[in-house]
Amino acid sequence: MKHLFGLLVCSVVTATLATSALGQTASEQTEPAGSTVGTVVSVSRQTMTLRTGDNQFQLFVFNNNMVRPKGLTAGSRIRVESSATDEPGVRLATRVTVLEPATTTPSGTAQDMAPPPKEVRDVEREIERQARRWQLGVRIGAGLDPELFLLGVHAGIGPIFSRDFYFRPNAEFAFGELTDMVALNLEGAYRLPISFRHGRWSAYVGAGPGLNFVHQGIGRRDIDFGNFDYDTSLNVFSGLRFRRGTFVEVKTSLWAPAVPTLRLIFGYTF
Repeated sequence: MKHLFGLLVCSVVTATLATSALGQTASEQTEPAGSTVGTVVSVSRQTMTLRTGDNQFQLFVFNNNMVRPKGLTAGSRIRVESSATDEPGVRLATRVTVLEPATTTPSGTAQDMAPPPKEVRDVEREIERQARRWQLGVRIGAGLDPELFLLGVHAGIGPIFSRDFYFRPNAEFAFGELTDMVALNLEGAYRLPISFRHGRWSAYVGAGPGLNFVHQGIGRRDIDFGNFDYDTSLNVFSGLRFRRGTFVEVKTSLWAPAVPTLRLIFGYTF
């Protein structure tokens, strides 16, 4: 009886230890869902590229609310918790944990890492360009009622007041059969939250005053603002902007009869 009791106790203890060991091994080997472990290849203000253990490269964009840990540099080994974006191969980093700091050479500098593939670098540059606080661009388009052909330049400043609001002043030079116009537009644009902030495209709306100098009539076109009449309008517009820099926009002007009622604009932001 004592021998049987001893065997029973040993069996229970052995099963308990085995279960504990298996649970510990599973907890050590299993990463949280949506997490990636690897070595940082490059990191910038908006993006980070990670090389995983199977020698694959993964590009992340940072969540603006995420607090970056100390030691997040090229060469450090990290764990990234992330979610999917609208583009394959690009994920949104929501939390970063540094597992091992970057190794350094005898001179004290970080060890060089192999660069990511060209496709990954191209996407990095596109995202960083889109996120610049100061931008310049050009535009071309047509106006209706009256019919005009227009050329212009614009700037982008921001974000200001909100992560999705930009001040976007622009100047448009338009001419037609009977009408010439120079417009200085002090506009603001708001990115609609229907797409990822650093996605391949984004929709926006905006408005702002237009300072319009218009000349109407038949005759010689002299560049003399004494022949132009001033008119103020309220511009309202909507458009789509693509990460590579191109955009398309529709604009209407209110309370200014001599200004085109509708403008269709194509542009590029450098």
